[in-house]
Amino acid sequence: MSDASDTSANQMWGGRFSTGVDAIMEAINASIDFDKRLARQDIEGSRAHAAMLAAQGILTDSDAEAIREGLLTVLSEIEGGKFTYSRALEDIHMNVEARLKEIVGEPAGRLHTARSRNDQVATDFKLWMRDQYDAAIAGIEALQKALLAQAEQGADWVMPGFTHLQTAQPVTWGHHMLAYVEMLGRDASRFRDGRTRMNESPLGAAALAGTSFPIDRHMTAAALGFDRPAANSLDAVSDRDFALEFLASASICAMHLSRLAEELVIWSSAQFRFVRMSDAFSTGSSIMPQKKNPDAAELIRAKIGRIMGAMVGLFTVMKGLPLTYSKDMQEDKEQAFDAADSLMLALAAMTGMIADLSANREELERAAASGFSTATDLADWLVRALNLPFRDAHHVTGSLVAMAEQKGCDLPDLTLPEMQSVHSGITEEVFGVLGVYNSVASRTSYGGTAPLRVREQISTWNERLE
Repeated sequence: MSDASDTSANQMWGGRFSTGVDAIMEAINASIDFDKRLARQDIEGSRAHAAMLAAQGILTDSDAEAIREGLLTVLSEIEGGKFTYSRALEDIHMNVEARLKEIVGEPAGRLHTARSRNDQVATDFKLWMRDQYDAAIAGIEALQKALLAQAEQGADWVMPGFTHLQTAQPVTWGHHMLAYVEMLGRDASRFRDGRTRMNESPLGAAALAGTSFPIDRHMTAAALGFDRPAANSLDAVSDRDFALEFLASASICAMHLSRLAEELVIWSSAQFRFVRMSDAFSTGSSIMPQKKNPDAAELIRAKIGRIMGAMVGLFTVMKGLPLTYSKDMQEDKEQAFDAADSLMLALAAMTGMIADLSANREELERAAASGFSTATDLADWLVRALNLPFRDAHHVTGSLVAMAEQKGCDLPDLTLPEMQSVHSGITEEVFGVLGVYNSVASRTSYGGTAPLRVREQISTWNERLE
């Protein structure tokens, strides 16, 4: 297919303009450089539209069949890399239609009956975004499974739980992994909800007011896998909520990935040594031979900037637009394309990192026992065993922590007489709650870190993801 001239582009516009578009106008107006990604969806929608027109007697069966077969030829050329795109034809819709005319001749001109580029692009974009919703859900579930495998391996391994990045209480490795499984579960549910809400077909809304032709919008909606046609033609061509919802859900998901990436960066440092990243997701330094940099994690951490930026960008484009379609809305796709690409890459990279991750059980346990992490267990024991009010127990425990800190030891290393010097009622039984394994085993409340509860949650999630 050869590039069309400005004159042929003007003919596509129906003769409205008598002179060619200058280079600047062509550059700002054309979208083919990016919306060619919608080629498969555009052809899928056009084939469904042609079949419906024939079923309604608006097209002859022979014209519809020629159009549908010609569109398959165009798709084959595109997928085979043999299609030449023309910026003079502006967008994917006109590029496909022009090539279709070269293949099938006069019937190609009948394809656009009872539709507009407004409902056509809305349909194409929805079909593309729907695929991204599905891909995001699949990517999230793959990452959840990798996290569950880590959780299962370390369901009873102890590690420090943090608040303010300070050691707080011992938890299990499995429990920590499950926290991200829960976050990702909410992410998947947001994508599922958005997919359900967006699954209405704009096709047949035409430019903005519907059409006088006796079309069957339910037929095309069903053919394209939509639940129903959109009920209001004005809304159908001007709605981009489906892209905004995707970008909002993607931003939250990317934020969760960034939090996990940040922990991997910290944990893999020489100061923590909690985990070892595989060579596949690390790089070396150009000058420092001892370095192993967690570059994949850092790049995932940065993706939130691009994805959230796309969300803010599209919100800004849409916020002041009157009904219905405005050319501003051409700016919807590049941002959505980039954000979807970034999210899928981040999910895939994080899944690979987690699957290859080696946790250092000994270092996790050593850190879990540091920083007086069982102080809360001591306070709880004072409440249970000595019937102290919690605030009094908190004060006694604080005094014992200060004593241990002064001695340079941990709470379990204090002697019974030393403890009794702070409160005479303390007995030998207290040492039964001060070990980190005793601590995590005691946290049996629903959602707690006890290995028993962790294994229950792993089983529940494995069933959900089957």
